[in-house]
Amino acid sequence: MLIRMLAAASALALTACATPATAVGSMVDVNVTDRITGETLPMYWHDGRWWVPGKPGNRYAVTLTNRSGGRTLTVISVDGVNVVSGETAAHDQTGYVLNHGQHAQITGWRKNLARVAAFEFTALPNSYAARTGRPDNVGVIGVAVFRERVRYVPPPEPVSPPLSRSKSGAAQDSARGDATAQAPASPSASNEALADARAERRDQQQQRQQEQRLGTGHGSSEYAPTQHVAFERAQSTPDELITIHYDSRDNLIAMGAIPRPLARPHRAPEPFPAPVGFVPDPPRRW
Repeated sequence: MLIRMLAAASALALTACATPATAVGSMVDVNVTDRITGETLPMYWHDGRWWVPGKPGNRYAVTLTNRSGGRTLTVISVDGVNVVSGETAAHDQTGYVLNHGQHAQITGWRKNLARVAAFEFTALPNSYAARTGRPDNVGVIGVAVFRERVRYVPPPEPVSPPLSRSKSGAAQDSARGDATAQAPASPSASNEALADARAERRDQQQQRQQEQRLGTGHGSSEYAPTQHVAFERAQSTPDELITIHYDSRDNLIAMGAIPRPLARPHRAPEPFPAPVGFVPDPPRRW
């Protein structure tokens, strides 16, 4: 079935930016660009995942380069949310179509064919996914890549099939009740109070850790034009699936994804640190 997708508009393409070695993917190279500094964020491999360090408050873009031999469809999710439709992300949803060799930046949540709300690194509670009741998958960027089905149309008058929109993604997850942890039974009231206090401290620590994690906010409106194009997938499952996790640099250092900076060797402070010498000559007169 032929469906309508969004073209990666030429206005979004970068014309003079070499793809860095830190990009991941084979059919489509994917990296993350800090739009404030212009830096392509470095990627670190840790525990079977790619990680990039984001700076809170900075806008960023998901940068794509089509290395395949033809057009590709890229269905992009940020924090488990489709960046075009705002649905909870699934492979069969709408995305961006890239021509062979095209290099483009996806800079925000698609609001219409002319504008996006900028991606920006923010605290997890302020992320778009958390604010719309979907905090479970905050901190990950996904790109599902599909090849195009190429059909031979006999001459003389090929008939174009009617266009239809992409079918909706998977239904929203059913409401989940919050699990309440109960302290084990204790023979005395004092032990029960101690267990309750420990559980409360543990919950508070987990809450602080959640708040310190990084997410993607719904930033300011930006002009980013695009258009609908027809695209038929060669198969229903992705030909390539790319996953990039992100968090703040401090958090990545704490988890071991980024090596800790070497500490300067400690030495005792000196009261007169300047080297011993004598009065120098004055400068020569001109």
